[in-house]
Amino acid sequence: MPSSDSPTIVLVHGAFADASSFARLVPELTGRGLGVVAPAVPNRSLIGDAAYISSVVRSIAGPVILVGHSYGGAVITVAGEEENVKGLVYLAGYALAEGESLGELQGRFPDSDLASALVYTPFPVEGSDEPGTDVSVVPESFPAVFAHDVDPGLAKILAVSQRPLAAQAFAEEAPVAAWKTKPSWGLVAAADRTINPEVERYGYRRAGMSVVEVDSSHLVMLSHPEDVADLIEKAVRGIG
Repeated sequence: MPSSDSPTIVLVHGAFADASSFARLVPELTGRGLGVVAPAVPNRSLIGDAAYISSVVRSIAGPVILVGHSYGGAVITVAGEEENVKGLVYLAGYALAEGESLGELQGRFPDSDLASALVYTPFPVEGSDEPGTDVSVVPESFPAVFAHDVDPGLAKILAVSQRPLAAQAFAEEAPVAAWKTKPSWGLVAAADRTINPEVERYGYRRAGMSVVEVDSSHLVMLSHPEDVADLIEKAVRGIG
């Protein structure tokens, strides 16, 4: 893992995606001399996913900036409590309050197009007779809902290579909110059809973040990687 006086950027993907969703952002960051780690998030539970990202953070000898996209924003809200995390960047993400769940925050606002495009599929849970439930996006709806400004060929690939999110993650409450003690930056995807942009604005405003808005689909790091890299660089400068 990288070790440096300059921060390592840890990119935390969201639901219905994997670390390949940062494919255009990574070269932007490394080209600017920044170290990057993009782990695979299990997408099984908010608490478990945050614990996994925390373990990645602890393996890095030096300061870290956590960057969370979408559900990844909820994950970094919890994992950001790690001592060497010096800043948080939210990309079209959920900035939960302590004791708040994804479902609770999202439920305060009108549904996005995502709500009618979800599929629920049972999966076996080791050691239990009760199955879990995976949530994913209807592949035919994925490009329009998730990636309307991404290359159509790539959007079709992303649609059939989704990493589902276990339904349990929507109901779990965040035990902490790292943005209360760590400097934070937020990017609103103003043309987002997956998360209502008002959910993003509300969470960022509540946290007192420095905020930028980009006229983008939910996958802003694929459609506008330069804008995202600019915000991350701003965070790097902001932590000194």
